[in-house]
Amino acid sequence: MVYQNSVACFFIIHCLLLFSAEGRANVPAIIVFGDSTVDAGNNNQIITVGKANFKPYGRDFEGGKPTGRWSNGRLVTDYISNALGIKPSIPAYLDPNFGIEDFATGVTFASGGTGYDNLTALITTVLPLWRELEYFKDYKERLTRFQGKDKATKTLNEALYIISLGTVDFLVNYFLFPIRSLEYNIDQYEKFLSQNAGNFIKELYNLGARKISISGSAPMGCLPMLRNLNIVLGRTCFEFYNKVGRDFNEKLMKLVENMRKQVDGIQIVFSDIYDPVTKMIQNPYLYGFEEVKRGCCGTGMTEVSYLCMLAKSLSCKDPTKYIFWDALHTTDKANGIIADILVKTSLAELI
Repeated sequence: MVYQNSVACFFIIHCLLLFSAEGRANVPAIIVFGDSTVDAGNNNQIITVGKANFKPYGRDFEGGKPTGRWSNGRLVTDYISNALGIKPSIPAYLDPNFGIEDFATGVTFASGGTGYDNLTALITTVLPLWRELEYFKDYKERLTRFQGKDKATKTLNEALYIISLGTVDFLVNYFLFPIRSLEYNIDQYEKFLSQNAGNFIKELYNLGARKISISGSAPMGCLPMLRNLNIVLGRTCFEFYNKVGRDFNEKLMKLVENMRKQVDGIQIVFSDIYDPVTKMIQNPYLYGFEEVKRGCCGTGMTEVSYLCMLAKSLSCKDPTKYIFWDALHTTDKANGIIADILVKTSLAELI
């Protein structure tokens, strides 16, 4: 009887491991495009003030090392990679410490501060989305030399592509500089960004991408920096900005729906981050959080990038109690929660 139970147990474990391995084999790599939500350090290598490669950023990353990630630890994409059994974190393409052997299983071309609108990157002096695509073309050539044409084609077809950007287009570009706001009303600008997103996805598709996840806006009216502008109402969330985020997300969802119908062989999903972040903010104790209005870094109200470094002595002691790391970006813990939700929902269709 003991022998039979042991054999049965061994058989079940073997099947589970086989199933797990097959699941991972369906996603040989994760390829990422976007802004600071998924930038692992590309901005370190360009001339820009938009950097996060200094303490206190990265204090809870491996070895307490600031890598250029806009958080105290890992990003959502790092956690997704880890959940799929690929690797613990996804390196930046411009990081000289990594090579094609590292990028073959995952790489991010993201640049903190960029957007779907090329003007956004011009304002923030970072990599525009078209430049991220050019680096991807270079990556494709390097991958082909490294893996051979057939295997590289298979890798690119089966890889999971994650696109995460859009918020900077509104907060830094449209609402801060009187350029696009003179050309478009907010609904028109959202459509303009959505059209740019669609064109980008089509270019990716033509380069071999098939499994694509696109994320929209978080509840940007609840970001600490935006709350700080709402002092009169007790630093509550700015509903106006939240509505802009929801409306933009609806347009991206419509884009995804249309592309599923129109583009042969594409597997594309909208990965909602608005709802998970909103739920964490509205019910923080369910997730082990205590602070939702401030970030951990500095005073938590205005500090981002170099301001975080200058005010690091004021930073919180325990970021696991905070949803936000700085005035715009989420903590390692929040990123892990978001990733877990996405893997179990939208990404489940692709993996």
